[in-house]
Amino acid sequence: MGKEFLNLMDPDEVKKIIDSLNMERKIERINLSDAYQRVLAEDVHALIDLPPFNRASMDGYAVQAQDTFGASEDNPIILNLIEKIRAGDSPSKEVQKGTCSEVGTGAPLPAGADAVVMVEVTDIQNDKVEIMEAVAPGTNRALQGSDIEKGQLLMEKGTLLTAAKIGALSAVGLKEIPVFAKPIVAVISTGNELIKPEEELKHGKLYDINSESISNAVKSCGCTPLASTIVKDDYDSIKNRIDSYKDADVIITSGGTSAGAGDILRQVVEDMGKILVHGISVKPGKPTLIGTLPDEGGNVVLFGLPGYPVSALMIFHGFVAPFLRGIAGVNEFMEKKESRSLKLGRRYHSARGRSHFVLVKIEGNIAHPILKDSGAITALAEADGYFEVPKNVEIMEKGEQVKVQSLSGL
Repeated sequence: MGKEFLNLMDPDEVKKIIDSLNMERKIERINLSDAYQRVLAEDVHALIDLPPFNRASMDGYAVQAQDTFGASEDNPIILNLIEKIRAGDSPSKEVQKGTCSEVGTGAPLPAGADAVVMVEVTDIQNDKVEIMEAVAPGTNRALQGSDIEKGQLLMEKGTLLTAAKIGALSAVGLKEIPVFAKPIVAVISTGNELIKPEEELKHGKLYDINSESISNAVKSCGCTPLASTIVKDDYDSIKNRIDSYKDADVIITSGGTSAGAGDILRQVVEDMGKILVHGISVKPGKPTLIGTLPDEGGNVVLFGLPGYPVSALMIFHGFVAPFLRGIAGVNEFMEKKESRSLKLGRRYHSARGRSHFVLVKIEGNIAHPILKDSGAITALAEADGYFEVPKNVEIMEKGEQVKVQSLSGL
């Protein structure tokens, strides 16, 4: 095993390789109570008419509209009250000429009524209702099926289920719905120096950061992370742990990707599957590896991220996140909200020849570059987003517009 990267690739070339990775999207049926921010896997059609009956749109009195013609404050028309109907009641009497029924908002309209007079323009004494404003047929009523008719398309495949969307599905009586299954993503941190946060920090050791940060970044992409683990930096340990996660859809490792003698992920992936990318012409994150591992249900995709937490998250957001959102079915929703154009808060110098991801802190419409190296953990705490400097650009001036990508997700 040499100490050279297989082939240092241009970021755009790497993105094309990632886009070519095809994964079957699985479907599952879930209860509506578990559907928030899931993605519909099939079109959904209305099971009933909405509303399911003619109903009142206002508190007031259900009438025959022709009985109110000519009514005014100076010349009220008096109708006999025959029934009081609240939401959830079933009317028992028909409204005929000279009569009316009291109705609450959402209550079923009784037979014979074709309009509702608002309670604000009425008065009542001893079951005699004074109508002080005329109404036309259809006023303040909603007809059965006027919102949507039974059998009509209610929601399309691919819809992201928000609180409002789930409310609409509830309205037609659905209990279960088909959604795309959340992709399962295994997260592995490699390195002899890593320990869990609850362990005693001895000289030469470091607390594992990437397990938690990458796992939560996976969640933000609409995927489910498997319990993250730390693996020693030796061939058998890494191979055995990867092999134990072959049921996952995607495996993400951090560390073990550089061209040094102590980093052996490349050798493991070469022996178990196929390397597609080893080295990207980008800063930070040059030592990134992408490969596929054969499995009974198709290939498992493996992303080998650098060990430095800043580098790992930059590569995750720049290359891995769009792929995960795509297979989770949430990409188009995230693209609408995750970037915005801001002014650069200071002049920025970049090394020509490699694309550069730059973390920024946002204040108003200004993006301030965070000038710390990829090993500086506090940069993550300060950062609100990042922008990319193209490989052929050396200087970006203060006030120049930059496209800032959010570090948040769903």
